[in-house]
Amino acid sequence: MDEPLKPSKIKTIRPETLEFIILYNQLRGKAFSGNAQLAEALGYNSASSITEIIKSRQNIDPEKFRIFKEKYSDFLSGKKNTNNYENTAVSRLSAGIPMFEITATATGVEVYSDINDKEPVGHMNFPGIEDCDFALPVWGHSMYPYLENGCWVALKVIHDKKILPGEVYYIEWGDYRMYKRLLAGDSPDEVIAHSDNVTELVGDRLKYAPFVVKIADIKKLCLVKDIHKKHNH
Repeated sequence: MDEPLKPSKIKTIRPETLEFIILYNQLRGKAFSGNAQLAEALGYNSASSITEIIKSRQNIDPEKFRIFKEKYSDFLSGKKNTNNYENTAVSRLSAGIPMFEITATATGVEVYSDINDKEPVGHMNFPGIEDCDFALPVWGHSMYPYLENGCWVALKVIHDKKILPGEVYYIEWGDYRMYKRLLAGDSPDEVIAHSDNVTELVGDRLKYAPFVVKIADIKKLCLVKDIHKKHNH
C-alpha cells in the first residue's frame, strides 16, 4: 500500500520575489541608498523586512512590488539618461561614503547585525577613499596600536574574498564582526585571525589570542583602506 504523500517543506519563491531581488541588486546605490530608505518608500515598518526578502527569500507582497516598480520606474525603463546618472554619481562622490554607528559588546566584539538595516550617521569624504564602500568605528583594543578604540575606518568590500596575507581586514564571521590582521593558514581554505595587541594577558595567556577562520565562513570581507581619529561629518 502506497504511503500518503507528505506535504512539501520546500519554500516556494514566487516569480515577483525573484524579480525584486534582481532589481534590488541593480538599483541599490543608484535609486536608493540602503534597506532603511527602501523600506520607508515601500511602506514597511522596518528595514529588516527588506533583509528578510533579500537574504531569506521571504516572498514580497505583490502590492509592495507594484509600488517598488512604480516608484523606481524611471530607473527601470532607462529614462534616467547618462547625464542624470553621472550627476547622481558625482553627487554621491561629493557626499562621501556612509558612516554607520555600531556598539560593541562588553567583550569588545560586536554581535552581528546587518548594517543595511541602519541609517548612516554621516558621511566621510576625503582624497584616497573614493573606492571605499562605507566606514565603521573601531571598538575594543584587540588591534591596538594599529587601530585605536573610537577611530573611524574606511572599508572596501572584497567580493571575491581574495586575501592579502598580513593586511588588516574587517570581517563578519559567525555571529560576530571584528577587525583582524589575516595571516596565511596551514591550508588554502583558511586564514589565521591575528590581533596586533599582544601585550594584554589573562594569567599567562594572550587576552586576544589568534584563531583559525575558514574563508568560506566569512560573511563579509572588507579591506581597511584608511584610518581617521575623529568623526568626519
